[in-house]
Amino acid sequence: TPVLCDFYTELLEETEPPAPCEVVFISSDHSAEERVDYMHAMHGDWLALPFHDPYKHDLKKKYNITAIPKLVIVKQTGEVITDKGRKQIRDKGLSCFRNWLAGADIFQNFSS
Repeated sequence: TPVLCDFYTELLEETEPPAPCEVVFISSDHSAEERVDYMHAMHGDWLALPFHDPYKHDLKKKYNITAIPKLVIVKQTGEVITDKGRKQIRDKGLSCFRNWLAGADIFQNFSS
């Protein structure tokens, strides 16, 4: 999570123009209080589903979230670009974002 936080900060604050991306946090904590504590301690200014939102179960199922942490990169349409976001950030740093954008464009061309 700290690596993702740094990655996100670099994308939005240190690139010109800021990168067109958003992180949406889906909690697997056992309580709303645990989630709040974790969010304050471990990550940046990300969007998050409300703790009791039933949609989080649909998203976990849709994107085959069976272990945490997991970072799935999706287009605005919900189509998966990669389900290996965590590994790609760790291995390639900011350069993986360019690959994701290229993948999004390629997928867009096929779906038109």
